[in-house]
Amino acid sequence: MASARTWIEVTTVGDLVDRAAAASDGDAVVFPRERITYPQLAAATERWARNLLGLGVRAGEKVGILMPNCLDFAVALVAIAKLGAVAVPINGRYKTSELRGVIAHADIVVLLTAAGPVASTDYPAMLAEVLADGDAAPLLRTVVDLGGTSPGTIDRAAFEAAGEAVPAADVALLQERVRVRDPALLMYTSGTTALPKGCVLSHEAVVRHAGNVARSRFSLGPEDRYWDPLPLFHIGGIVPMLSCFSARCAYVHSGHFDADVALAQLERERCTVAYPAFETIWLGILNHARLAAADLSALRLVQNIATPERLIYMQEKMPDAVEVCSYGATECSSNLTLTGPEDSYETRMHTLGRALPGIELKIVDPESRAELPAGTVGELAFRGYSRFDRYYKEPELTASVTDAEGWFYSGDLAAVDADGYLTYAGRLKDMLKVGGENVSAIEVEDFICGHPAVDIAQVVAAPDARYGEVPAVFIQPKPGAAVVEREIVEFCRGQIAGFKVPRYVRRVDEWPMSGTKIQKFVLRERIAAELAAAGITDAPRLSSTPG
Repeated sequence: MASARTWIEVTTVGDLVDRAAAASDGDAVVFPRERITYPQLAAATERWARNLLGLGVRAGEKVGILMPNCLDFAVALVAIAKLGAVAVPINGRYKTSELRGVIAHADIVVLLTAAGPVASTDYPAMLAEVLADGDAAPLLRTVVDLGGTSPGTIDRAAFEAAGEAVPAADVALLQERVRVRDPALLMYTSGTTALPKGCVLSHEAVVRHAGNVARSRFSLGPEDRYWDPLPLFHIGGIVPMLSCFSARCAYVHSGHFDADVALAQLERERCTVAYPAFETIWLGILNHARLAAADLSALRLVQNIATPERLIYMQEKMPDAVEVCSYGATECSSNLTLTGPEDSYETRMHTLGRALPGIELKIVDPESRAELPAGTVGELAFRGYSRFDRYYKEPELTASVTDAEGWFYSGDLAAVDADGYLTYAGRLKDMLKVGGENVSAIEVEDFICGHPAVDIAQVVAAPDARYGEVPAVFIQPKPGAAVVEREIVEFCRGQIAGFKVPRYVRRVDEWPMSGTKIQKFVLRERIAAELAAAGITDAPRLSSTPG
């Protein structure tokens, strides 16, 4: 008898929403202070598509979105897609130089923006600073300030007026012309490196993948309520939302993340699946003073990306919800691998799961790209329907990480066992060379996270005259705990090789972030600048008092 398989289902982003609206009148998108049903979402995105068409947006043109996580963001993404235009969600953490570069590089013609909550980034003000240079964005025609009126922009009323004379039939015609392999998103990914790259993602990549994840891993149905705190400019904010549209269930977003608000929302909305993904977010819930009193009995599944030690801790803190783990990338339209609730406890705690249906993995030698045997650590490569098409305007970069057979070479170190389960081993370039010895940053981080006072650890290279570079660790302590440099060094000494022991330990209260990833290059620059300012060229010897 043939084994069960997941049937291929693919459509466009716009049709996905309209089809859901024809089948459900339930909640589509929920924020702490906003919500919209599926029929309302279909109608709102059609109106916004008319507004954009009235501003002259045509199929294939780029429309930028720079605003806080809110209902307008979700409506904008779908409306842009209905025209066959390409949405460019802009990282809300970008500063003026990064913003200037992305607006110009992406060829954005219309930009939708709004100010964030009080004490957060004022995006229209930042844009005004960027656009004061008339040559900064040569193709940009219109900036829409949806939250007010600012110089050089049109307001919400003018945006809505632009679509009044546009027939709905014009939008319908453009929507019918969109092909599933047409670009839907241009997403800039910084990760842990300094230079953002623009990933071109098709309708098929994001919509088909969203449905695939919903069915094959999360078993989403109309009764589910799926909580996601990740930014809507991030692939982990967008594709889970499309997963909910595929399943006709509610996408519940925390908005501007605040642990108090988020915990109350999880409880009030009776969320069944949580997708915090990153421990920097979920620990805010697990360590919350009100967690024990909160009613989270509806929660059946939680997806995080963390070390085995941290996953075990998370599962113990919330034993009634199954903890699953994943490897993901923007280049793969989010999740590449995922464990499932049917996997054993050991598998869920110690691997990142198997590839989603329709995606192939292999581990190769980083130099020769020859495939390596099962269980061997090498560079992770993948191919499949959800792979990005190319890096925008970067043909040489695209060619350097892809091949004629469709494989993408990720730059990540991993191993895949005989059953297809993935284990992550760090970035290929996230290696330190300490006096000629290779040191894996993730290996040292995993060990240090075993210290009872440590919540998060990030290891980077610090310059050193004697060894070339030495490990430095930045640590976020557990609530109420103190991190003492001597204790961390002594914790490592005698347990891991001397060349792996951090020579500098620094406390962090707020991480430099690229959306959801910690920017290690910022940490490297920080420790290098600190040592240079202090005139330190040689790290402390392990035989002497640390620090």
